[in-house]
Amino acid sequence: MNILIYCPTFDIIGGLEMVIAILADQFVKSGHQVKIVAQTTATEATAFPFEVIRQPSRAKLLQLVQWCDIYFQGNVSLKGIWPLLWVRKPLVLTHQSWYQRLDGRQGWQDRLKLSVTRRAINISASQSIASHLPVSSAVIPNPYREDIFYEMPEIPRNRELVFLGRLVSDKGVDLLLEALGSLQKEGLTPHLTIIGTGPEEANLRQQVSALNLENQVEFAGTKRDRELATLLNQHQILVVPSRWSEPFGIVALEGIACGCVVIGSNQGGLPDAIGKCGVTFPNGDSQALATLLKELLQNPSQLEGYRQSAIAHLAKHTRSAVSQAYLETINQHL
Repeated sequence: MNILIYCPTFDIIGGLEMVIAILADQFVKSGHQVKIVAQTTATEATAFPFEVIRQPSRAKLLQLVQWCDIYFQGNVSLKGIWPLLWVRKPLVLTHQSWYQRLDGRQGWQDRLKLSVTRRAINISASQSIASHLPVSSAVIPNPYREDIFYEMPEIPRNRELVFLGRLVSDKGVDLLLEALGSLQKEGLTPHLTIIGTGPEEANLRQQVSALNLENQVEFAGTKRDRELATLLNQHQILVVPSRWSEPFGIVALEGIACGCVVIGSNQGGLPDAIGKCGVTFPNGDSQALATLLKELLQNPSQLEGYRQSAIAHLAKHTRSAVSQAYLETINQHL
């Protein structure tokens, strides 16, 4: 089967782009021909097992759609839909986020994107995303890179808390710091490693100082691949305190795979990603987060119970399992 994937932001580091790269690689391993259309320029000399066509002309994009058996998009991209007005090909959409503005309203672009779903084979990363669509959608969870993220028994797990993500307001790191401030007043002083960078870093550093958390909080900067997995393996609890409703939360899978128990906010698709490998709290509620942290920190035996669920949970998220589920769903609708 010839599969053309339209992913305008391919090569940009993000959840959608990682999912597309994994699926494309696994489709090739399953014997399919894959080409990716990107609107980005190559950032580094990465060798892919599939062809990446960058910034094609309209004539070239139309030619590629004529070549394919399946036209696949990661989220609806209106700029890439127009060839289907000229060439009838099955459209497969993997929905990795919400079609709405940050304040929850839907603009005309969002409504138009949702209308496109009515003529597509729809696959959503979480039940929460599927419920957001106006049509039925298969739910196939996202994969993670199990060749990078796994438990390393030789590494001492001697740090308590870790956050991993961009330092932006939506990710709720300030809520985590508020929770640490509350715990400090009760005599609990766990260490927190913050992995990532972003525009909120300066404000977060000021908050750390204001709450007298300098001896507890470390800003580790950006870490990737083996270095990141090694650092995660040193920690007991990964905290994902997002203010907004995460569509899924691959970071939770990466933490679970490295042996962390996850505490995350309870709206959106994050509970799907956490499964029985951790606990959730209401979005934006720093006191509820503090209560959960206190319970787990004072009862470390509970951590092992959550870790025992990891193997079964992660089996649904391996690259081969997810890609096979995609192919089976696509074949069922052709």
